[in-house]
Amino acid sequence: MSELCETITPSRRAILGTAGALFGWSFMPRFAYAAGGRDVRFVCIVLRGAMDGLAAVAPIGDSDYVGLHGDLALDRGGPNPAIPLDGFFALHPAMPHFARLYGKGQAAVVHAVATAYRDRSHFDGQDVLESGQAGVGRTDSGWLNRLVAALPEGEAVARRGCLGVGAVAPLVVRGAAPVLGWAPPSLPPAGDDLARRLMDLYGQTDPVLAQALMRGVDTEKLALASAGQGGAMMGRRGGPDTPQGMRQIAEGAARLLAADDGPRIAAMAFEGWDTHAREGGATGRLAQLLGGLDGAIAALETGLGNRWADTVVMVVTEFGRTARINGTEGTDHGTGTVSFLAGGAVKGGRVIADWPGLKDAELYEGRDLNATTDLRAVTKGLLTDLFGVSATVLGRDVFPDSGLVKPMSGLIV
Repeated sequence: MSELCETITPSRRAILGTAGALFGWSFMPRFAYAAGGRDVRFVCIVLRGAMDGLAAVAPIGDSDYVGLHGDLALDRGGPNPAIPLDGFFALHPAMPHFARLYGKGQAAVVHAVATAYRDRSHFDGQDVLESGQAGVGRTDSGWLNRLVAALPEGEAVARRGCLGVGAVAPLVVRGAAPVLGWAPPSLPPAGDDLARRLMDLYGQTDPVLAQALMRGVDTEKLALASAGQGGAMMGRRGGPDTPQGMRQIAEGAARLLAADDGPRIAAMAFEGWDTHAREGGATGRLAQLLGGLDGAIAALETGLGNRWADTVVMVVTEFGRTARINGTEGTDHGTGTVSFLAGGAVKGGRVIADWPGLKDAELYEGRDLNATTDLRAVTKGLLTDLFGVSATVLGRDVFPDSGLVKPMSGLIV
């Protein structure tokens, strides 16, 4: 049996550097069709550090919200008003592009959502989020990798694959195949091999893209050579925890996803969402991060062009944050949060929530937004309608031991 995937992972400097050198590519010998023959794109964005869902999408209609979230609470008025989504929820003002898509019916919010994990360790929470397992430490493979393994083989109309972007390949796309790292110039074979693969893949069908990727490889070598003379700092300004870096990563990924023979599935990881101190409300640190996410979604829309009509972008994080702010103007590790959905294939213009309330008796362990929706139900619903994967396969192979978690219906147009 052929190996499912061989992941080529860029170094941290490559991730923090130029757009051409941002990509870890999982080459797949399989070719898969979406449900109904639709040529879809699916992008999973992981926000590492645990996003404050009550700040990103504020339940301004809940009378207990302001008292709990204090100075971080959003408001309909003031110099930076929240963007109304409906009569109850409002979006953070740093996300105007998402609001525009929401108004067009191409974006939705799932609120009070979480994985099956109920403790508050970043490492374990990310493990459960990206592995798709019901508990911690059960596998080294990710649910997107297992999804690709579960897809039926079809005629090789276009080369399909999975793109992973992060300081290391995100666990969500990793499998059992060997991992080949992106080596610095002092160890050229790995980097040269990646360059050859990219040139072979795009040299004939998209020479402009191929040249752009090669320029990225050359620029990365220059950046590595100049480390210590300002090169590292220049890369740092474009890291995956900055607005510039998030947009840059998304722009490059969109170019690959838009190609006829490019990947159909991608995962990228954005860092820095652990807002224990000086989180900020309508402005500040979280606002900058949300603005970066918003810019990344806009970049995907622009870069995918007419492919956007058949695209779903799913934004997830390992858990939420406390409903009450702490003594350092931030929030601590929590439970319930939000998941953003965007794309032309999304049945949007709505907030999907079984709202649990914010009174003391309604909070999880007296401190967190209670999760009333299992994130696996949302993901299963998307995968069922996009790729035609059965609930049985999803519950057994993609998200093991989750047969009782039924796919959420009606997420796709």
